[in-house]
Amino acid sequence: MRVVLQIGGFAPEIQAQLDAEFRCVGLDDLEREPGLADDVSAIVTRSNHEVPEDVVRRLPALEIIATCGVGYDLIPRKLAAERGIVVANTPDVLNAAVAELCIGSLLALLRRLPQADRFVRAGAWKHANFPLATSLAGKHVGIVGMGRIGKEIARKLEMFGVALAYHGRTDQQLGWRYEADLVALARDCDILVVVAPGGPETKHLIDARVLEALGPHGYLVNMSRGSLVDEVALLAALENGTIAGAALDVFDNEPDIDPRFFALDNVMLTPHLGSATHETRAAMAQLMLDNVRSWFRSGRALTPVEPG
Repeated sequence: MRVVLQIGGFAPEIQAQLDAEFRCVGLDDLEREPGLADDVSAIVTRSNHEVPEDVVRRLPALEIIATCGVGYDLIPRKLAAERGIVVANTPDVLNAAVAELCIGSLLALLRRLPQADRFVRAGAWKHANFPLATSLAGKHVGIVGMGRIGKEIARKLEMFGVALAYHGRTDQQLGWRYEADLVALARDCDILVVVAPGGPETKHLIDARVLEALGPHGYLVNMSRGSLVDEVALLAALENGTIAGAALDVFDNEPDIDPRFFALDNVMLTPHLGSATHETRAAMAQLMLDNVRSWFRSGRALTPVEPG
């Protein structure tokens, strides 16, 4: 039975399949029984867990790192490529869920639904009407990162009658306007949606200049990684009215996020829920498992990531 290093937990039905087909061990097991490291041929993990570079170096028989998630910025891809280790993620199966949350969060932010809920629960409706909010229809929306998820969000947003533009590494010749200058995109937008990949290349892509360009009537939605947004600049922008508001599903140092967010009424906070539905998480975990199975049966992963 092949030995698999497991980093992170999975749903019982997936865990049962893993345990039936492999000997699953954890990082603690490697410390207690150092000889196990020589036998580990795969790592299964979740995209919000780091795969430490020093752990990979300790695994001479490692062949594949399969993550349950689309992000792979916490995997040492350069080292994996040098070692000939395949990295596989789970694209496409989570596109709809992330797009749903993005649009739901955006609508809740603009229409102030959390505040409206609290208003009713507090009995305030007996004494006053809830203040008017902001419509999505007719707004200009910029999408930062037009990958699979970005395209899914764009298609769904079209139904709301918005004007769409996007920023990314290249002009993909899509049906929406491409803007090479991120600051210019922010300046032209009412809403900026961030769904670009994480990693050193995109760290603090959304900085003070971008937030200032977005302006006092603009809204930010981040569904990608906390690292893409300069949180110091964002907190200042929210506190000072540099932007109108933000909907954030991801943060630096999550779940231990900066408590200054809690005092702000112009930000909606969710605990990294992008793919968090029963159906989506099951499909992601199954694809992760199928990537490992396929690799050991045929020497091919179903959804490999380009070498880092």
